[in-house]
Amino acid sequence: MLRRVQKYIRDNGLLSKGDRVLVCVSGGADSIALWDVLRRGGYECIVAHCNFHLRGEESDRDEAFVRNEAIRQKGERQEAQNIFVKDFDTLAYAQEKGISIEMAARELRYTWFAEVAEQTGCTAIAVAHHQNDQAETVLLNLKRGTGLRGLCGMRPKSNNPLGGKVPIIRPLLCTTRDYIEHYLRDIRHIAWVNDSTNSDTTIMRNELRQQLATYSKAEIEHIAATAEHLQGYVDWLEERDTHAAGKVKLYEQLRDYHFPEVEKIYETLLKGEGGKTFYSPTHKAIIKKGKVEVSSLGDEDIRQ
Repeated sequence: MLRRVQKYIRDNGLLSKGDRVLVCVSGGADSIALWDVLRRGGYECIVAHCNFHLRGEESDRDEAFVRNEAIRQKGERQEAQNIFVKDFDTLAYAQEKGISIEMAARELRYTWFAEVAEQTGCTAIAVAHHQNDQAETVLLNLKRGTGLRGLCGMRPKSNNPLGGKVPIIRPLLCTTRDYIEHYLRDIRHIAWVNDSTNSDTTIMRNELRQQLATYSKAEIEHIAATAEHLQGYVDWLEERDTHAAGKVKLYEQLRDYHFPEVEKIYETLLKGEGGKTFYSPTHKAIIKKGKVEVSSLGDEDIRQ
């Protein structure tokens, strides 16, 4: 697995030798494997763990597990394992912003990841998405209705959706969940923790994950490969028609936030009219330096 991931990193230009990288570690198998592979690959790993306090004692168990793993690695390598832990009142944030728990957790973690990455001088933020996650994302987008970009799934490298200069990378998109667990259990003999809420099929992604458990390894790989092929097609399209591609890109960026004026936002972006703000029921989009930055509405926005 180490060689496979290293090759994927090289082929996609995700990291250079010796880079400092922020590794987002929940304590689950995927992120523990990511941490182990990057550390063994010679990268300087800074670990970030979020405690969202959504699962009571289980949330605290996960935090303790990640801290203990850092101690174990320190003893194994005789070097400091830099680790940052952040506590979030996720429920209060979701209620304040009028958004779902899932979206609240996403906004909180990616905003904090950007802050820590810039603070520590990391060249990338590594998350542990793999081919099963890619298949879930593509199929979930299909169920909800999507455009071409939605069928592309997740890219190996992308901008942080909540802003910041440090990109998000996904080095495990070259492997499956089953192989990750095999790697930890049978090759590296490293433990991990399981999130009990993953079995809650009232959450659409979890329901889809249960369905994908019946798919063969080849079927998972084929869906992930299709997403990768479509990414190449979108890149080709952007090179030849930047106007149309730019509009599609903006639509895909804003689709989940229900902005009613995407055309107007795009025209403002083309004119270079920085500082203008547009609103959806739950978010605002601000034109800054030729880009659109999306954030949740605050109290002052709601009062306006």
